[in-house]
Amino acid sequence: MSPRTGRPKADNPKKYDIKVRYDEETHKALLDYCKKHNITRVEAFRRGLQLLFGQK
Repeated sequence: MSPRTGRPKADNPKKYDIKVRYDEETHKALLDYCKKHNITRVEAFRRGLQLLFGQK
């Protein structure tokens, strides 16, 4: 029997999502931050949540 092919299972799968609405000024600031730190918008939100939770 051949080994299974495809993407391996994630250790911590991301199975929840959220929609966020924010203004143009916040959007530009977020894009600038992401570009400066070379991260995605989602990663920036995750880091922000970690800061709020005091786990960072």
